[in-house]
Amino acid sequence: MDAGEFENCYRAVQSRDPRFDGWFFTAVTSTGIYCRPSCPAITPRRANVRFYPSAAAAQGAGFRACRRCRPEAVPGSPDWDRRADIAGRAMRLIADGVVDREGVSGLARRLGYSERQLNRRLLDSVGAGPLALARSQRARTARILIETTSLPLAQVAFGAGFASVRQFNDTVRQVFGATPSELRRSGRYEPEVGPGAVAIRLSRRQPFDGAALWRFLAARAVPGVEEVVGDTYRRTLDLPRGAGVVSLRPAAHHVDALVRLEDLRDLTAAVQRCRRLLDLDADPVAVDAILGDDPALRPLVAAAPGKRVPGTVDGDELAIRAVIGQQVSVSCARALAGRLAAARGEPLAAPDGGLTHRFPSAAALAASGDRMGLTGPRHLALVRLTTALTSGDLALDPGVDRHEAQARLAAIPGIGPWTTAYIAMRALGDPDAFPGADHGIRRALAALGASAQPSRWRPWRAYAAHHLWDSLTTRSA
Repeated sequence: MDAGEFENCYRAVQSRDPRFDGWFFTAVTSTGIYCRPSCPAITPRRANVRFYPSAAAAQGAGFRACRRCRPEAVPGSPDWDRRADIAGRAMRLIADGVVDREGVSGLARRLGYSERQLNRRLLDSVGAGPLALARSQRARTARILIETTSLPLAQVAFGAGFASVRQFNDTVRQVFGATPSELRRSGRYEPEVGPGAVAIRLSRRQPFDGAALWRFLAARAVPGVEEVVGDTYRRTLDLPRGAGVVSLRPAAHHVDALVRLEDLRDLTAAVQRCRRLLDLDADPVAVDAILGDDPALRPLVAAAPGKRVPGTVDGDELAIRAVIGQQVSVSCARALAGRLAAARGEPLAAPDGGLTHRFPSAAALAASGDRMGLTGPRHLALVRLTTALTSGDLALDPGVDRHEAQARLAAIPGIGPWTTAYIAMRALGDPDAFPGADHGIRRALAALGASAQPSRWRPWRAYAAHHLWDSLTTRSA
């Protein structure tokens, strides 16, 4: 880090600006702890400060997490969230728990690199290798389970992904400066949520246009798979080791999540998929600054700061739903998807409110000859899509090369530019995806006039698209 970068980071620490939480971490040599930039503690002297790009890098340098500001609970870096390079792809897969499930060799294989190459790339970018990053993530998951459940600590260890209780104890002591038993005794909250459930506070940055995000999800909620009850969005999850159900409710400074899992080891994946669904690692200040700089878009941004782009908990599911929704209304697509889920989705062991099924897998749909009310061209497009997903010719997980995935999508007959852009926006997390062929967006652009130039909105055109869609609702209200 050069002197200019150091000074910029130090100014952020002096101002205790929470916008920088997750971008970098501050370590203090005189205390041996690392903090988030907004930590309320007295600003340390420059000579005692070290800055690290990830919590794992700070831990690897021998620092433990601050008990006051809890740096392990910050939102993820928006840099890794949007980057399309190998480091960004690797960070998203590690966050989904791939290293715990498949090892470093599995992560490297997915990315098309050798383990040595991948380790070098991550060390250069985030200051830590994949094992250290996964270890840091396991520690965060363990703390959630320690503080919010009454599970025996041995179950917490294996649920968080540790190979042994000894490894669990050593890591928790090193990262947090306390034993698991001490953390449990000093836990800040232990909500009573019933057996088999874990309550979590999902961190986010301000501002946050949660109302628009919940409206979007509610309008598209697939019967049996999703539902909105009051201000709570609920849905089933198809996770690596079993089913899950999550309930999400916006709060003043975070999102409350209640997760029920068949296998506790799926907690890391469930949390990360919820974060992607709600776009919680976005940097709304940076997005609003670019979009609000355009006079044509400025009133929309001012009226709804902190816009988020709804993502997905499963890329295959989102792509299937996008194809089903081609050239039909949102309500019609929702009804068709509900019938598909009821016929081909895996039922839950027991209904949970209005939730009864997981969304059907691509393999289940590829094996089915049912048209399920789809017209000829859409049915053929769905068959081609599910066949490509099942065969491995197309992948839509968080670690794929976005450009390659979009090219493969566009090459499937029956999947046009709108569908490709929509899938890129929501399933691939491309912040610049822009479904310009969408009729609603065309109408919104026409209403704004010739001064509206989407090229000015790069690299955040996906967020601009949601402002445009919402403008149609506002004008018709």
